[in-house]
Amino acid sequence: MAIREILIYPQRKHELRKKSEPVIKLDKKVHALIQDLKDTLNASVEGVGLASPQINRHHRVVAVRLGTEIDGEWQAGLPVVFINPRIIEAKDERKDFDGCLSFPRLYGETVRPHCLFIEGMDEDGLPFKKIFTGVNAVLVHHEIDHLDGILFIDRISNIEDLYRIEENESGEKSRVPITFA
Repeated sequence: MAIREILIYPQRKHELRKKSEPVIKLDKKVHALIQDLKDTLNASVEGVGLASPQINRHHRVVAVRLGTEIDGEWQAGLPVVFINPRIIEAKDERKDFDGCLSFPRLYGETVRPHCLFIEGMDEDGLPFKKIFTGVNAVLVHHEIDHLDGILFIDRISNIEDLYRIEENESGEKSRVPITFA
């Protein structure tokens, strides 16, 4: 088990902005990267996705915890790995919740596709084509963005769309706007 440090913005801005290279061969190094992504994502309490640049590796590999809605609440599954994911079609763009492990406790409203058709390879090197909808489409799109050095803050249209979630004394959670003094 190898849990890696997740790079934090802005301290590691340069590494997070670097574009990732395609995986040419599924060798021991790539399998080690896949395991590192899974272990690091599983160790994160709030994480549902992790791209290789976030652990300072720059190969086109992401791990996502796709989910389903159960009783009105979205529940993430086990990590699934996509190698060299490529967006074939993106549609049904809407404003929705976004957050990132590289921006601890910062969230925002971004416009992302809610229907996403991608192709790539799974962790066994088998090619696939898949369609994702809803939250899963947003999640996969977010992680593919990381491979191109695009961060969720790049998709924020107004500073008012950034916020933190805080708990009050009663344990109720609410959005708290970001203020810059």
